[in-house]
Amino acid sequence: MSYRGRFAPSPTGPLHLGSLVTAVASWIDARAAGGEWLVRMEDIDTPRVRPGAADSILATLERFGLHWDGPILWQSQRGEAYSEALQRLTSAGLLYPCSCTRKEIVDSVTGEAGAVPGRYLGTCASGLMPGRQARSWRVRVEPGVSCFQDRMQGRQCQDVAATVGDFILRRADGLFAYQLAVTVDDAAQGITHVVRGDDLLEATHRQIRLRRLLGFPEPRYLHVPVVKDSTGAKLSKHNHAEALSARASAHLMAALEFLGHHPPAGLEQATPDEMLRWGVEHWRFKAV
Repeated sequence: MSYRGRFAPSPTGPLHLGSLVTAVASWIDARAAGGEWLVRMEDIDTPRVRPGAADSILATLERFGLHWDGPILWQSQRGEAYSEALQRLTSAGLLYPCSCTRKEIVDSVTGEAGAVPGRYLGTCASGLMPGRQARSWRVRVEPGVSCFQDRMQGRQCQDVAATVGDFILRRADGLFAYQLAVTVDDAAQGITHVVRGDDLLEATHRQIRLRRLLGFPEPRYLHVPVVKDSTGAKLSKHNHAEALSARASAHLMAALEFLGHHPPAGLEQATPDEMLRWGVEHWRFKAV
């Protein structure tokens, strides 16, 4: 299997150390396998997109030597592809409208013994309640445990129906959901290997379910640990993580150190290309 990986940032702010670690891991894993590395701009959640953030992210990747192959894919331009996927699911009887609000979903499981917080109980699966209008669209999920083998985390299993329930593919605000967009785009770009943070490990089960319903091939997954701040929270733009400075080589060394790879003394003075070359030559994902 030829290797085709990707890095898919959301343009909600500048790159920080946490996102750099993911970018470095995916780039080096692709290059060590002699494969391609694509960039996808996940700008589908338009209310969260910050003007200029996408350009800033791309400029930072280039400054750090993380050059990509082929054209950039922009989710904001992919509405027709997402609509087509929804139509396929609708034709197969797998998509239905839902009128429930978040509060109603939370209230529906409150007090129930063994209930999973946030799980959708299928209130609208048999039709909307009288007087209610559709707010979102959900995909039907059959019960049963499914598993996948993560290259780093090992065998991962989940019963999506019991843990999450039927999940949203088109939101109440009319926007396409992340789970749909990432599934359709990975298939369209021919992605064979997904390397990303382990905060997305749980979401992978839903994406695999959706891939199977749409008849898409499944990539191999590798979920790396996420960088956390002093309080134990994941570094993120939402938590105002500090943007990367101009010291590219120092940040690359920090990313490699976090990933369990320890460049020799003196390499901190190397260029980004030299630093990344060392990373490719010494890459062992099991060392992370």
